Amino acid sequence: MIQIVTDSTADLGRVIADRSHIKIIPLSVLIGDETYLDGVNIDQAKLFELVKKTGKLPKTAAPTLKDFYSVFKESDEVIFIGISSKLSSTVQNAILTSKEFPDGKVRVIDSLNLSSGIGLLALAAGDLRDKGLAAAEIEKEITRRLPNTRMSFMIDTMEYLYKGGRCSALQSIFGSMLKIHPIIEMLPDGTLGVKDKAYGSRKKSMNLLLQDFEKHLDELDTRRVFITHTSSDEDAKYLKEEIERIAHPREVLITRAGSVISSHCGPGTIGILYMVK
Repeated sequence: MIQIVTDSTADLGRVIADRSHIKIIPLSVLIGDETYLDGVNIDQAKLFELVKKTGKLPKTAAPTLKDFYSVFKESDEVIFIGISSKLSSTVQNAILTSKEFPDGKVRVIDSLNLSSGIGLLALAAGDLRDKGLAAAEIEKEITRRLPNTRMSFMIDTMEYLYKGGRCSALQSIFGSMLKIHPIIEMLPDGTLGVKDKAYGSRKKSMNLLLQDFEKHLDELDTRRVFITHTSSDEDAKYLKEEIERIAHPREVLITRAGSVISSHCGPGTIGILYMVK
């Protein structure tokens, strides 16, 4: 069987990954002198607790070549789909490791995405594998679908963006005072951009996410839609109900962001991720 592999930033969660026979390679999270494995011995709740305790954001690190080798060697054929190469060295390490195997054994795809945007691609690869497609055919089709992935995340607090060097102290202060919620999107080149800024309550911000989602209904791939969040269970339920009402997708999957994604966006973040035809 062709083994589909992704990294922990795909935010699939163990249940969804196991159901689709997808292996996950964790990134590392470094806090002080301790190193944790994303999704193995640290989750978002533990991460936020440690950040609150220390007042500092953790550092994150890509899987090593040794980490990749130990997973790749277990299967006859592997397709690895990883976090955007513009955001992490994960894909580069996977490519370097693939050279240790015969040509064609390991195929590496740069998702140019993050979070469950990667998860959508990994699940799609699993669907194609289960239909009997060869590894080369799966690689070609998933690569074709890369530009079709859409994501919009609402950031609740600018504190983590500030601590991570993604905005100034002044922007953080005024953002908090004015209740500004940046709406983040994935750009075609695999980098992140600010798509919009929501002002006021979280409900208004989430409705802005829904309005953007509705613009794509005519081209929506209705097989699955993801809602991925940090510490926003009730809001995720609200978005799921609204998405089911307006779009009727085959399934709406709610997942919690892992500790790597959470370390950059902070608590209260929520997003809608899907594919278009």
